Amino acid sequence: MRFEARLADDTLAHVFREETAQLVASLVRLLGDFNLAEDLVQDAMVEALEHWPDEGIPNKPGAWLLATARRKAVDRWRRDARYRQKLTLLEQPAGASQWPAVDDQLALLFTCCHPALNREAQVALTLRAVVGLTTAEIARAFLTSEATVAQRIVRAKRKIVAAGIPLRVPADELLGERLAEVLTVIYLMLNEGYLASGPSSPARHDMVDDAEWLCQLLVRLMPDEPEAMGLLALIRLHRARAAARFDSHGRLVLLRDQDRSRWDRAVIAEAERLLQAALRQRRAGPFQVQAAIAACHSRADNWQTTDWPQIVALYDVLLEVAGSPVVALNRAIALQYVRGADAALAAVDGIVGQLDGYYLFHATRAELLRALGRTDGARQANLRALELTANPAERALLRDRLAP
Repeated sequence: MRFEARLADDTLAHVFREETAQLVASLVRLLGDFNLAEDLVQDAMVEALEHWPDEGIPNKPGAWLLATARRKAVDRWRRDARYRQKLTLLEQPAGASQWPAVDDQLALLFTCCHPALNREAQVALTLRAVVGLTTAEIARAFLTSEATVAQRIVRAKRKIVAAGIPLRVPADELLGERLAEVLTVIYLMLNEGYLASGPSSPARHDMVDDAEWLCQLLVRLMPDEPEAMGLLALIRLHRARAAARFDSHGRLVLLRDQDRSRWDRAVIAEAERLLQAALRQRRAGPFQVQAAIAACHSRADNWQTTDWPQIVALYDVLLEVAGSPVVALNRAIALQYVRGADAALAAVDGIVGQLDGYYLFHATRAELLRALGRTDGARQANLRALELTANPAERALLRDRLAP
């Protein structure tokens, strides 16, 4: 009964989410083996499930899990003389490593983004090994199949082992060649945390926190890199309105309906200062532009006074520097408030072939059709959007729109 009660509170699941990425990073640093590190973490968590419900969660659960994983590795390798060298590494005191544990995830992040791997493999492996997303969650983020993602991850791990790629933050002169991929992964962490793709919860605040933490480390490592600063500003601007994004029942509150008095103005001001510092370097990039769009929303007292022409203009810039169908969709949403629903719908219909499997495409199209009085088409589009999302808050919102 005590076991069931703890699981019902999601306490163990929360601890595991908090600790998994750091544990994997620490063990990969020690062992140089992704698969073994993940296996050992899973074994440690199984043991935790056997002990913690009765004994209670330790004061330092991450240290308990790491010690258990190390012990399980020692048990494995004592049976095999070929691994005596690795056994020596594991049996040294936990504090003997020259690497500060807090930076393991950043080192693993750069390792996963090594130029020897193609970009799809870099991002997929990082989301799995560093962030701890499941293969299904990564597939949803990429709008692709689980089998494709799994193949990318397996091949990337093999390539790292075969090429002897070390786990470390690269030398200063090599940082730039991996920066775009590292920023992309942190951005995907923000997206998954901001609005989760899976059915278990509408948002994952722990993942937003991890994204902010990693981005802070990156800014500290590269203080003159405006895109890192821009992404950190973007994360903070989104985090600043977290309190207003869901109601007391966990239902999603759209931006236009949010109580802006609940936004954290101190965090917004901090993010704006960071963004201005980035823009002063006059090396504009996609994350700075996205932060500027979020800042436009943050400055408005209400939905009606939002500077929509400025937002459309910023989306035009974003299309130039990092064009994608999703950016075009977001531009069309803003275009509605400048040129009307007809123009916005025409823009949306122009990208239908590229985003047919994306639920927000259909949800956006449904709202535009409804604004034009085309209720039957709006209903069909909302039904299609409902088929494509597993997020509980989004599903509740779509059901409300479908209600008679």
